[in-house]
Amino acid sequence: MTTEHQTLALILFSLFIAVTLGITTWVSRNRHGSAEEFYAGGRLFSPLENGFAIAGDYMSAASFLGISGLISLFGYDGLLYSVGFLVAWLVVLFLVAELVRNCGRFTLADVVAARMSERPVRIAAGTSSVTVSVLYLVAQMVGAGSLVGLLLGDSGTAARTLTVIGVGALMVVYVSFGGMRATTWIQIVKAVLLMGGAVTLTVLVLLRFHGNFDQLLTSAAERSGHGQRFLSPGLKYGGDWTARFDFMSLGLALVLGTAGLPHILSRFYTVPTARAARRSVVWAIALIGGFYLMTIVLGFGAAALVGPDAVRASNASGNTAVPLLAAFLGGGAGSTGGAVLFALVAAIAFATILAVVAGITLASSASVAHDLYASLKRRHARQRSEVAVARVAAVGIGAVAIALGLLAQDLNVAFLVGLAFAVSASANLPVLLYSLFWRSFTTRGAVWSVYGGLIPAVVLVVLSPVVSGSADSLFPGVSFQFFPLQNPGVVSIPLGFLAGWLGTVTSAEEPDGAKHAETEVRSLTGAGAV
Repeated sequence: MTTEHQTLALILFSLFIAVTLGITTWVSRNRHGSAEEFYAGGRLFSPLENGFAIAGDYMSAASFLGISGLISLFGYDGLLYSVGFLVAWLVVLFLVAELVRNCGRFTLADVVAARMSERPVRIAAGTSSVTVSVLYLVAQMVGAGSLVGLLLGDSGTAARTLTVIGVGALMVVYVSFGGMRATTWIQIVKAVLLMGGAVTLTVLVLLRFHGNFDQLLTSAAERSGHGQRFLSPGLKYGGDWTARFDFMSLGLALVLGTAGLPHILSRFYTVPTARAARRSVVWAIALIGGFYLMTIVLGFGAAALVGPDAVRASNASGNTAVPLLAAFLGGGAGSTGGAVLFALVAAIAFATILAVVAGITLASSASVAHDLYASLKRRHARQRSEVAVARVAAVGIGAVAIALGLLAQDLNVAFLVGLAFAVSASANLPVLLYSLFWRSFTTRGAVWSVYGGLIPAVVLVVLSPVVSGSADSLFPGVSFQFFPLQNPGVVSIPLGFLAGWLGTVTSAEEPDGAKHAETEVRSLTGAGAV
């Protein structure tokens, strides 16, 4: 890209950052500093606003950059992410949204601790939530580094490092000064921009093929070098039984992981009622469903028009397929139209990353302050100190995410998010479902359920090809790979449910029937909900 074109893109970046910082400043002047305001935005958002914010929170760099990139490189097998991310919302809609809104205040631990001994449950759930959030943050950092490296024509370590640090600093500012209210409005603005950009690119791709989707698929298959195999299962996940189990593992993680993501669960507390939470999810499903259908067109469009070789040459994991497609649709490299469209898409993708990292950082800092810190302090007069701790926690979590983001720069963004979903489905979902639906569930069962899913998931990732033992690993020069799958979900998710059951049946604690009845009535009717 020429200097003029880079300047245009940087201006668009700067404009979005200025707008979002303006929102943060405006909100910070109009807040009263309570925990409810900081964590939940005062519970004043409408279902439509919250639906857009949920969509903005969920349609991350993995969605916009990673999924389209995987489809452009692997065709049919890349579709698993689009399908899994969307189907997951049926679990959220029917099993989680209203019940969580009625039973909790700010975090996942609120729901579980309602029936259990608070301290051990909050520590376990808080630890798990922070782990999931950091893994998710790393994916956004990697996406930011790939994007800005491509934009500046410098994919070297220095450019990526500065980008990751810059994104980390901005997310800390958003969360520390604006809390949930600023984060929500940033996500709404980002969702509108992202949907607009995706619609524009989708229409341009379809116009190239005269609206003939079959012709698009045929061209993508021909350009891929794999022929019809590109449009059939097995190119990425069908080589052997290990790859097939990886496919099943990833599918389980994607479908079950959403319902346990801390930054998604926290969004249900920003609306006044459970009915509003359910309507928020319906709005979110409509937006997310439309978006994921468009990622399919964009992925195959990148394969057909840009070509997998060019995508892979720009970024080995395919994270830059959509910006390259935008430049092609605008007139090609070096053209003004191509540069303008590229800059717009790059700015939208950057906005996506900033909005999502703000939401995740807020949720994880809430877990640190409201669950971990609060468990170590007395309950009286702690709300204001909780908010102060949450702001400090945002800085610490940002630093950890920056460090890990620099380490994982060469991994696919959607793949990294898949790992976060696996940990979420293994540690958070079992304890959440048991707490809501199992009358005999006990404190030991809750703690064992969290750690019984969290520890195996993290250990299996460390012992997998993701970390060592192959050319694409985080540490390619060493090998301590003992687990053959890249995603641990098929093993760790059943272990999380099994540990929760085992902890409950071996516990000497008598289940509190009265508390379960109270929780059941509250979850189904909203009576007594905050």
